[in-house]
Amino acid sequence: MADGAEPGTVRSGTPDGGGPRAAGNAPEEVPPPPGPAPQNPWRNHFLALLDRLPLPIAVCRADGGVLIANPAMAAEWGVAPGRLSGRNLLDLFRPRDTAQLDRLTEALRLGRRSRYPVAVGWRGTDGVTRQGELSLDPVGDPSARPPALLALLKVRESVPPPAPRGRVSPVEGRILALAAGGATTAAIGSALGLTVDGVNYHLSRLARRWRVQGRTALVARAYVLGVLEPGSWPPRAA
Repeated sequence: MADGAEPGTVRSGTPDGGGPRAAGNAPEEVPPPPGPAPQNPWRNHFLALLDRLPLPIAVCRADGGVLIANPAMAAEWGVAPGRLSGRNLLDLFRPRDTAQLDRLTEALRLGRRSRYPVAVGWRGTDGVTRQGELSLDPVGDPSARPPALLALLKVRESVPPPAPRGRVSPVEGRILALAAGGATTAAIGSALGLTVDGVNYHLSRLARRWRVQGRTALVARAYVLGVLEPGSWPPRAA
């Protein structure tokens, strides 16, 4: 070399030697070593939003296998959200019309992307049979065949079963009807040919059976159990 330095040696004052860098001699930037790509912040935002939504939502494969579910959806299964991964929506939600699933399958095969409602029924964690609708939307890469599905569950309000009808004897029914009309114990006994003690015996027996205290609560319970006809006056046994 012109200055007498041996080839391959590092000279002081050069970039390799740690000294001041000469203008125009800065080395090219070396790219960082390969590593895992940073996580998409939008995905984190979506998952956080999903967790806060009160509507039961899940993302699943076309065959119903759950990929992601929010806490509201997991609550319908009675498990933590992470326990739903790999489960199938059809394990819990039973389609009321299988033809709706057939139409969805055909639409996905043809590449159509619309919202497909499927009426479903299932038994809740409280043992009560519930009804609702799964709204299924193809999502993700349009070129993916078949696409993933966004499932939104709309729960219909459960109609409580009718209260069990109370069973009373004809005499008890007439006693309750007269009591509901405001008759005294003596008046009830006079109307039915019973003693005061006899009327009290029947009233006490009904109160123990229905687990209520006081004549007012007893009459109210009789209406709830269908023993007395609602909307009729004077009151009468059903």
